[in-house]
Amino acid sequence: MKKVGLFFGTFNPIHIGHLALAEYFQKYGDLDEVWLVVTPHNPFKKKGNLLPDRDRLHLVHLAIEDQEGLRASDIEFGLPQPNYTSQTLTYLREKYAEYSFSIIMGEDNLKSFHKWRNYESIMENHEILVYPRHPLPDEEATEKQWQERFPNLRVVNAPKMEISASMIRQSFAEGKGLRNLLPKAVFDYIEGSNLFQ
Repeated sequence: MKKVGLFFGTFNPIHIGHLALAEYFQKYGDLDEVWLVVTPHNPFKKKGNLLPDRDRLHLVHLAIEDQEGLRASDIEFGLPQPNYTSQTLTYLREKYAEYSFSIIMGEDNLKSFHKWRNYESIMENHEILVYPRHPLPDEEATEKQWQERFPNLRVVNAPKMEISASMIRQSFAEGKGLRNLLPKAVFDYIEGSNLFQ
């Protein structure tokens, strides 16, 4: 059975922090592939600085080109909106019955996981792979507390990278694009298309 990690995000834009996490989970999280699932714009929320769905997906394709084990996914683009993670997972289980799907999430999302729609069903049917956002005072004790509450949870000690997509957008808006925080193809495309100006 192929093991796939689902890394959900707006990727607005995708940057080296996202890529480092995706690669780390693919290689050290016992996964065959990591799918970077681009979250579509919620029509009920203000758009703000969110690039169009297809532009964000294109940037993910550019970022992971030729990287074995990483895949861009627009799986949520065709689902009814507003969409919930539990609906996406049900759809994926039906479409790819031979795959096993894990969810990759940051520690900050785990803290509000109990508020997700159908979170109990998600936990029963999927492994949750958590990466700490900040240094934890006692990682072993914290992991034990989480696992008592969520048995299918596994903490993966992925690298902690504090990179802000909003800071990257701001740098382009000011004409000072931060080249080294983005894959070259992504930087070149954003700069050439004036996406954030």
